[in-house]
Amino acid sequence: MTDNFETLQGLLQARHSCRAFRPDPVPEETIRQIVHAAGRAPSWCNAQPWHVTVTRGDETARFRDALLSAVQQDRPGPDLPWPETYPGAHGARRLECGLQLYEAAGIARNDRAGRAEQSMQNYHLFGAPHVAIVQSEAALGPYGAMDTGGFVTAFLLAATALGVATIAQASVAAYAPMIRAHFDLPESRLILCAISFGLPDMDHPANGFRTSRADLSEIYDPRG
Repeated sequence: MTDNFETLQGLLQARHSCRAFRPDPVPEETIRQIVHAAGRAPSWCNAQPWHVTVTRGDETARFRDALLSAVQQDRPGPDLPWPETYPGAHGARRLECGLQLYEAAGIARNDRAGRAEQSMQNYHLFGAPHVAIVQSEAALGPYGAMDTGGFVTAFLLAATALGVATIAQASVAAYAPMIRAHFDLPESRLILCAISFGLPDMDHPANGFRTSRADLSEIYDPRG
């Protein structure tokens, strides 16, 4: 049992948000392994509300072009409302992450153009050869979305275990109507996020930092 925990702990510590990928495709069998493993995530009443659409090759390029066009022409329209604010420690952690990224990428705090260009890399999918569009059944509401969050975590850890880098992206879901139209997805599915994935470009400066994690005392409230 200890070995199992150490393996899991190692995967949790190794996983990070990759912000620059190599163009090499991931083998189809590896992708299938990742999705199959993620499908073992728990869900309320075993409803398994998730569905994932995964691109490869020219389809990734077509979606990237469509997404960039939507960013230029369309207003954001996410299926789920984004946070209105990040209070307290949540905002501090968000700010720290952004500053770490800009510092790693050599972007000065007052360089608005540089920061905007880095932000646009979200819609270039950070050069990833694949993107997974994560959806949940709308009829299952917030709890279906919550269950699908477990699928996302399992996907990221399974990919890490197989040497595949990932980044989960809420920013892409801002263009949910375009995504549904592009992939001919039913209106009955919520677009929750994207996961860009592939082999990491470890020479890229944007991959040169790791975020911190809250101390146990900040998240754990023992009683009794």
